[in-house]
Formats: sequence, C-alpha cells, structure tokens
Amino acid sequence: MKDAQIKIEDLGYDAFFESSRKELGLGDFPVARVTVEHRGAYKVRNEKGEYLAKITGKQMLRAESRIDYPAVGDWVVITDLDGEHAVIRETLPRKTIIKRKHGDKSRTSEKSETQIIATNIDTAFVVESFGRDFSLNRFERYFALIGDGGIKPIIVLNKIDLISREELDLKFVEIKKRFDDVEVIPTSITNNNGIHELKKHIEKGKTYCFLGSSGVGKSSLINKLLGENMIKTEDVGSRTGRGKHVTTNRQMYFLENGGIVIDNPGMREVGMSLVGAGLDNLFDQITDLTVGCKFVDCTHIHEPGCAVLEALKAGDLDPEKYANYINLKKEVEYYEMTELNKREKDRQFGKFMKTYKKQSRKDV
Repeated sequence: MKDAQIKIEDLGYDAFFESSRKELGLGDFPVARVTVEHRGAYKVRNEKGEYLAKITGKQMLRAESRIDYPAVGDWVVITDLDGEHAVIRETLPRKTIIKRKHGDKSRTSEKSETQIIATNIDTAFVVESFGRDFSLNRFERYFALIGDGGIKPIIVLNKIDLISREELDLKFVEIKKRFDDVEVIPTSITNNNGIHELKKHIEKGKTYCFLGSSGVGKSSLINKLLGENMIKTEDVGSRTGRGKHVTTNRQMYFLENGGIVIDNPGMREVGMSLVGAGLDNLFDQITDLTVGCKFVDCTHIHEPGCAVLEALKAGDLDPEKYANYINLKKEVEYYEMTELNKREKDRQFGKFMKTYKKQSRKDV
C-alpha cells in the first residue's frame, strides 16, 4: 500500500478521532498514526508519508505514568514537519485499548505499572500453538484484557501440523465447551493451512493485533499475510519447546488488502490490569450466579449460602473455570491493594489454593 495511493481513512482514521481533534481545538493541525515505538522515539504515518517523531518536554512533565505516553496504534497531532521529522503535540483519545500490569512482583520489589499493549484495535487475534504453550486458562487471561478494552477476540490455533486430526478435534471440543461464542481459526505456516481463512477476517482500514507467548508463530503468521518475510523469526528451541523472543518492539504493518496489523513481543506473563467489565463478561455464568449469593460481598470462596460454591458442588460449574476465575479476581484485587497488605494476602490466598486443590483430588 503506497503512501501516494492512500487516504487518512485507510490508516484507520474515522469520525471518532476527527470529533476528538476538533473538541481539543486542534482541527487545523495534521494528524498521524503511531506505527513504531522504540526507546522513546516514534515513527508516525499519515497520507503524506512516514516521519520520525518525538514528544515535547511539556508532555513528559504532564505524564503521570507510562500510559500517558503515545503507543503503537495511537492517533497523534503533529507539527514542525520538515519532510522527515515531526513533533508530537497531543495524543487523541483512544477508542479502545489493551493494557496489562507489568513489573517486578518479587519479595524484594512489588513495584508494577500498567503497560499499553496496543490502542485503537478492532479485533485481537489470540495465538496459541500446540506443545507446551496450549492453555485454556491463558486464553481466559487474554480475553479478560481484550474484553475490558472493548475489543473482539478471535482464537488462532497455530502449528496444527504438529498434531493429528483427532487431537485437533478434541482441542476444538475443549475450546468450544469453555468459549462457545469465540471464533477459532486453525493455522499452519508449514502447509499454509488456514492462512486464507485468516485473511478473510481482515478488512481494509481496520486494525488487528496478534497476542500470544513467544514462539507461538505470531510474526510468522503476519509474514504470511504480508506475502514476504519482513519480520525476523527464529525456530522454536528443540530442547525446551519454547520459541525465542525475537520481536522486541511493537510495530504496525499494512497489508495489500488495506488491513492493518500490529505485531507484539511475546508475553511470558499476562498480568491483569484494572480489569472490571471484561472479567465479569468473560465469566458471565459465574456473574449471573453471584446474584443468588446470601451475602452482597461474597468472595465465593468459603461463605455459607454462596450460589457459586453450590453450583460448583452440584457439578453445574466447571472446576477449572472456577479456579481460574478466583485466581484472576484475586490478581485484580492484588494490584488494587496497598503494598502493606499484599504479602499477607499472598500468604492467605496461597493457603486457600492448596486446600482447594487437595480437596479437589479427594473428590475425584
């Protein structure tokens, strides 16, 4: 997609961003989209071309946290163009956002901050591959982040050439039992299986991001969509079965059909940010059950008259789904707590999970 042939709308600009620009009194200034972020420098793009950009010192002083800085996917107001360079004056309000908690949770440091994964996304492809990475619980973590950002998720099951058709069918059953309303696309880079189906889900002027652990094949899938090996990839380690961390910064790519995709570094952890509605919507069965709990502040762990625990005991609620819900709920609460209470909560929750798992083994 050549710059001379595109309009600003082809990069994802729409009435939402135009309205925001005018409300901020910036209607006379040009806008561009952040396509790359690397060590404090940015690349931005609009219908006239691509520029190397930086933010102003005033913006740095005004920012209260990392989330106040521009991120890949953002629309920004720019000035001082010289054909190659620009200054970012303002970031327009975000339509959607995917963010997570990221930081050191060790005993010596409990500092964590919110990290932006991508902004202004229409659909998120959550990629897992067969081997050591596949996990329904990990899907649930990603869906909580994505749902909280108001973004549609699609599951991509990559490297299906590594398993038999029978095994793949069983995995489909597992996924549909847990996530019956999420679309699943099976793919393989080796034999191009599913690549055409993946392309069919990508529309002109819409933005998509690929999320998943390192080594699941996100970059390889994007290379297939691009029709060339623009992103460096490496083979999965034969000894560990894990992919090597190749993508080191977020970057936006433009497909021939007009679709826009963002590649992300692999995430070893999917830390819950201030997830609220996303978690409740993801676990809607449990959310509906909570209405019948005896106590308004029920934790669904030990209280008498808990409708969630009653459904669990009766076999109407999947034990693994329940355990993951409690884990994610506690993690969200953990990030919201004061640091003085965190260690004691860690100890108490650890004791609860050990007791729960021990009791579950007895019930089998």
